[in-house]
This record gives sequence, C-alpha cells and structure tokens, in this order.
Amino acid sequence: MNYSFEYIDIILLAMIAGFIFLRLRGILGKRTGFEGKAPPQFKEVLKNIKVEQQKDLKDTFDEEEQKDFLKGAEIAYETIITDFSDNDNKIIASKPLLNKKIYNQFNEALKERNDSGHFAEITFIGVNKAEIKEHKKEGNLLNVTVDFIAEVITCIRDKDKKIISGHPEKIKKIYDTWVFSRDLTSQNPNWQLVNILT
Repeated sequence: MNYSFEYIDIILLAMIAGFIFLRLRGILGKRTGFEGKAPPQFKEVLKNIKVEQQKDLKDTFDEEEQKDFLKGAEIAYETIITDFSDNDNKIIASKPLLNKKIYNQFNEALKERNDSGHFAEITFIGVNKAEIKEHKKEGNLLNVTVDFIAEVITCIRDKDKKIISGHPEKIKKIYDTWVFSRDLTSQNPNWQLVNILT
C-alpha cells in the first residue's frame, strides 16, 4: 500500500489547523499585558488584577482598559455574526469565543435551519456603537455586559434560493446585548460570550 497520500492528507490538515489558529490568535490576541502599542484586538485587559487582593473592580477595569476591551468585543461580535451565516451550517471561527451553552444554542439553530433547507446570507456592514452597560465580578469571574448597535444585510433563502425573509440589498440596524466573561484565575487571557440578553 502507498502511504504517501496519507502523509499528504496529514500535512494539509496541519496547515489548515495552523491557519485557523493564527487567524483566531489575531482576533483574540495572545498578550498578557500592554507592552508598547498593543493592537486593538480581543486581548487580556486585566494585567494588574490580582484575585487574592480582592481589589475594587473600579480600580482594576479603568477607562483605558474598557476602550481596549470594546475594540476586541467588536471584532468578536462581527466574527460570531458572520460565522452564523456560513453556508456549511457549522460554527468554526467563533467556537473559541463561545461558552458551551451558547455554542450548543447556535449549533441547534443551525441544525434547524439546515433541516428546513434554508440558508442565511449575512453581510456585516459595521458596528455603529458598542458600549459597556455594566461590569461586575462574581467569584473568580469578571462579567462584562455590552450593548451593540450594528448594521447588517440579512437574507434567508430556501433550497430553491427563493427569498423567504430579509432583503439581499437592504441594510438593517440590529440591537444586541451580549455578556462576555473571563475567569480571572485562568492563564487563558481570552474572553467568551456567555449570554445573549433580549
């Protein structure tokens, strides 16, 4: 038997995994602090927090850190929204941004859409506004609630490509309130979407 094709498959899979990893690292960031001019990515904004000291949250999540957080939150928001329109009905790029509950909810919605033979076309125009509604510490978790106002073009088509909702050219304004969370005791600097408020 010729194993060369198997080796090629392994190499290709490794290259694809590496590409996805680099893209996610670019979205989420990998720094543990603010050395130099950090890029506006979804990075750790809690460099100086020491859980054992139990500092007042107002002293550990200042205005500058909140601005950096919001820049990253906007990137995460766009990534998750656009990932939901993927034609293969799989959550891929945004999986590390979602906790288990939200990931399962998204997958269930995608399954229902797939079972009905429908496909979503979503063009993300941009975030008009992202604002921190509240931030609070619960045990070792820091939860940050963000209000988003964004513009998208959405269109749902059936298996015959007939439009059943939305419009392929009309811009729609959407309002969302999302809750992001991070375990302050974890070495992982990344945040996850843990709740979508209605």
